[in-house]
Amino acid sequence: MDALATLPAVGLDALNAASELLVRTDRKYVIPLDDLAPMLMGVPGLRVLEIDGRRKSRYESTYLDTTDLTSWAASAHPRRRRWKARTRLYADTGECWLEVKTRGTRGVTVKERLRYDVASRDEISVEAADWVRERLVAAGSPEIDPRGLVATLTTSYRRTTLLLPAGAGRATIDFDLSWTSASGRAEAGNVLVVETKSAGRTAGPLDRTLWQLGHRPARISKYGTGLSLLTPELPGNRWHRVTTRHLAATLRVTEGAAA
Repeated sequence: MDALATLPAVGLDALNAASELLVRTDRKYVIPLDDLAPMLMGVPGLRVLEIDGRRKSRYESTYLDTTDLTSWAASAHPRRRRWKARTRLYADTGECWLEVKTRGTRGVTVKERLRYDVASRDEISVEAADWVRERLVAAGSPEIDPRGLVATLTTSYRRTTLLLPAGAGRATIDFDLSWTSASGRAEAGNVLVVETKSAGRTAGPLDRTLWQLGHRPARISKYGTGLSLLTPELPGNRWHRVTTRHLAATLRVTEGAAA
């Protein structure tokens, strides 16, 4: 990750002021670690988020779903009214948030979040249930009872955030990715998940650089992919290409789970 050390830093307040993007268009790519430096060199003017001297932050996300995996199924066999509920722990600081992601008009992602008690990160607390219900109703899923959601998967990874030049948005780079469920654990080494986030639908400079390097947007969802890897009895889904093409060479599944 030495290539990241050469970039100028940006603070969190400045990053959010320039590009908060809670309503955005996302594009995801799965690329080999060796393509990190060429990707960064291809976009002059990049800055990297630095907090207390750290340019990499540890994240843990716990996904909450119905017992029959309604959220997973809506994404696996894409339906227009999709949603995800998760808690996100910033492991370096102990800060925790409850997040609900829904699909807005024209396919944009809408993410809303609420400061959350880390002790409740594996469930929807009584205090937060109405907040979650309001967002699910607005997204067209009034039948979902937030109090019935259970923890189904936890992802762990380290993340670096980039501020793109000239107001073009931001991007994240995730590495050391692992998934843990009741079935086992899966780890993907030497691959990066790069996600570009822009306010419009036009591709930004980082997207164009990735295209020049031979990469195209990939259908990858940390929740969808991880649950598929660790729950082989689930039906075929839209992430099969990612798991068999992009992740297979470096994937390690343990504790009796099978991809």
